[in-house]
Amino acid sequence: MESRVTVSIAKAKAMLARWVRAAEDGEYVIITRHGTPVAALVRVEDVERLEQLRAAGPAGGLASLAGGWEDSDELVRSIEEAARNGQRVVEPLD
Repeated sequence: MESRVTVSIAKAKAMLARWVRAAEDGEYVIITRHGTPVAALVRVEDVERLEQLRAAGPAGGLASLAGGWEDSDELVRSIEEAARNGQRVVEPLD
C-alpha cells in the first residue's frame, strides 16, 4: 500500500488504534503539531531498515544496502574485495 496520511496529534490520540492498523498495513502516518510534522507511525520493518541504513553511515555505499535477499553476503564480499583492489587506470581516448 505505502501511502501517506497526515494527522494532528489530537486526531492521532483520539484514533490511535486506527492509525496503528494503518501503519501495520504499510501506510505512513505523519503526525503534526500545529501543522508541523513531528513524528511518524510506520511498520516495524521500516524502522529496522532505517536503523540498518543509519548504522552503515554515509560511507556505507552499495555494500551497506545489500542484505535483504538470499546470497547477498556474497555480493557484499565482492564489493569489499573490489574496493581493496584500488582504482582502475583508464587510458586516455586521444
